[in-house]
Amino acid sequence: MVTTDVAQLSRECDAWRETLRSNKASVSELDTRLQEMAGKQSTEEVLIEIDHYHNQFYIQKLNIHDLKHAIRSHQQQIDAEMKLHHGQVNDDTINDHERLYDNFQQLEHTLKDLKDDFAVFIDRNR
Repeated sequence: MVTTDVAQLSRECDAWRETLRSNKASVSELDTRLQEMAGKQSTEEVLIEIDHYHNQFYIQKLNIHDLKHAIRSHQQQIDAEMKLHHGQVNDDTINDHERLYDNFQQLEHTLKDLKDDFAVFIDRNR
């Protein structure tokens, strides 16, 4: 068992989930913008790229959903252990927290790259 600031772990989980909610809204906005653009395009090359971005937005929304669910489950585990072990969590829970943080950072990086690539695509096809 590790004595740690369990409240800090919960705050981090809350912050990650809030960021993911914001990211999901942002990706949805980009997808809406893409759909508006799709109606104005006719070249096969651009339509293929539009389909690619639509698929990427869909995949990333799923990734966001899955990570939010994993974080929520992790937070419930933290709460349960805290009650069961008088404010302590076990090493596996700490390791899970670190793994989720790594996953969160990786998804943040992926979303930034996707948004940047999409911005270049939009500028190229105005």
